[in-house]
Amino acid sequence: MQYLLPKIATSARCISMLCVIFFLVITCSSFIHAQTSKDSVFDNTVGYAVKTQPKNYKVIDSLFAEFSKDSLKMKDLLYKTRSIRYIETQVYALNSLGIIYRDISNYEKALEEHQKAYKLAELIDNVELEVVSLNMIGVVYRRMDIIKPALDYHKKALDIANTVEAPSKSLKASIAVSQNSMGNIYLTLKQYDLATKEFEKSLVIGKKLNNRLGLAINYQNIGYANEAKGELDLALKNYKRSLDYNNQIDSEVGRVICYNSIGQVYIKQKKFTDAKIIIEEGLKKAIKINDQFYIASTYVNLGWTEMEMNSYKSAEENLKKGLTIAEKYSLKSAIVDASIKLSELYNKTGDYKAAMSYYKNAIELEKTIFNERNMQYVSDIIVQYGNIAKNNEIKALANENELVKSKLERNQKIFWFTLFGLLVIAGLIIAFNRNQQLKQEKQILTLEQDMLRSQMNPHFIFNSLNSIKLYIINNEKENAVYYLNKFSKLIRKILIASTEKEMTLEDELDTMKLYMNIENIRFSNEIDFQVELDPSINISNIRVPSLILQPFLENALWHGLSSKKDNKEIRLTVTKPNEEYISINIIDNGVGRKESERINSNKLLKRKSVGIAITKARLANFSKGFTNDYKIEIEDLYDTDGKAKGTKVNVQIPIRSKVFKIA
Repeated sequence: MQYLLPKIATSARCISMLCVIFFLVITCSSFIHAQTSKDSVFDNTVGYAVKTQPKNYKVIDSLFAEFSKDSLKMKDLLYKTRSIRYIETQVYALNSLGIIYRDISNYEKALEEHQKAYKLAELIDNVELEVVSLNMIGVVYRRMDIIKPALDYHKKALDIANTVEAPSKSLKASIAVSQNSMGNIYLTLKQYDLATKEFEKSLVIGKKLNNRLGLAINYQNIGYANEAKGELDLALKNYKRSLDYNNQIDSEVGRVICYNSIGQVYIKQKKFTDAKIIIEEGLKKAIKINDQFYIASTYVNLGWTEMEMNSYKSAEENLKKGLTIAEKYSLKSAIVDASIKLSELYNKTGDYKAAMSYYKNAIELEKTIFNERNMQYVSDIIVQYGNIAKNNEIKALANENELVKSKLERNQKIFWFTLFGLLVIAGLIIAFNRNQQLKQEKQILTLEQDMLRSQMNPHFIFNSLNSIKLYIINNEKENAVYYLNKFSKLIRKILIASTEKEMTLEDELDTMKLYMNIENIRFSNEIDFQVELDPSINISNIRVPSLILQPFLENALWHGLSSKKDNKEIRLTVTKPNEEYISINIIDNGVGRKESERINSNKLLKRKSVGIAITKARLANFSKGFTNDYKIEIEDLYDTDGKAKGTKVNVQIPIRSKVFKIA
């Protein structure tokens, strides 16, 4: 019997393992079968769409809605319809991809897809698809807390939609989206009454169309406005209405939003246990759909609830989780909320230093958000105020018209004699100054033309295009496209710079990076070009003559490195020794000036460079508006054995403007 028991146990284990394996095989087979079936349905749907080619957005959506959250199928749809130029489905696929990227907080990629969709919709003059694409772009900007472009895109969508005399149902739905989105923008501007009006307009359209998603969104947003105004019971009622519609359409995102909103109301009503339960449920769903925006917000709300329940340790963990995610994805409003709640938490636990630190960070960021969000609103207020002021001024002028008329008649002769005398004097001064200005402008124009000819060197353009052509011949399409894109950007920047006497140091450095990228093709990408900036310098606020660094980089390339076999380096460093000027160093590890002159003297075709002379003349003209003059110093570098190891060019550009005092 003792010998039989182990055998029976072993047999039982084997049977159990066989059952598990059998179950897994059946499950996998079912999954594969289901997936194959779904792929087959998708292929049939694509075939039907290609055959019938519907133009209406609602019809296209009815065909592909169940696949719209599958990025692989949307990319497949894009590929299959591109070859036959069925653009309507391409627009649908691109917008679906944009929504997928938006829901995982990849806003840059989302914008890219939606903007492609809008350009295609514009190309085929499909108003419905244009409006949908514009609304999608506006939603992404709104999620990023960038209010001005969000408002612009939604307003543009609304304006285009309103040009249609008899809008279709799908176009009416898009109008409702625009109104809803504009209401959301008013919410961020704390204009709750204006926001509610927009939501109610959208709500009317949603009810007529029986658009349950639109109704869910609008009731949710009206609840936001109620909550902000302190109407908690009304807010809760509208949140629950929204949740009911989200349950009807089985929207997980909608549930997450409603659970968080209801939880916040419960916190304000001191119902902390109820709040914790519903927010934790929301967190599970937010993690499931992988929407970082709502994951961060839900962690913050959960931490807030636990703080109110005096569970300080878990509250701190959840608030910091929310803050970390918000900082990673640049979710400014969530960063502010998390920082404020952490400040309150540390204040309660007695860590006043940490509390003050988080509070200061929140206030500073909130000021930034406030400025960004209110930019358009303040502009509107200024316009309105200006109109009112002008109307009042007109009325005042009308009342005083007779008095002004009599004064003008009495002083008319004096006025005209005085004006004539002033005009003569002003004319003489203007003529003299204009003559001087024309001389200076002629000199500047000559320099700028010489500069442009230097930058747009035919040999450089010809050689660059030849290098790109070589990539094409060798079938290196990605390299060809990459460098052609770089080359076109460089040419565009050079042409733009030729129309501007100055540009920011940031733009100058970007242009030089493009230039080096293109030149590096001819050096088989052997040159290691690095730019090092002093972090204390705000390069977007410093202006320099346009394309001022190119001649120095060109010399480093063709006189310093072209004759060197390997280990080719150029370092460009920007420092600020004092408040008078910035110092730009261009250091190469080439053969040195003496060796370069020797090599050039033996060449039959000598490379003539006039760029440095033009650069000095331009810097001299630029420096006239500053307290100090420019400086250019060229230093030969040697190693310990006295052997040349490169050249260093130091360019000092003044940045302190002259201050003219009136005596």
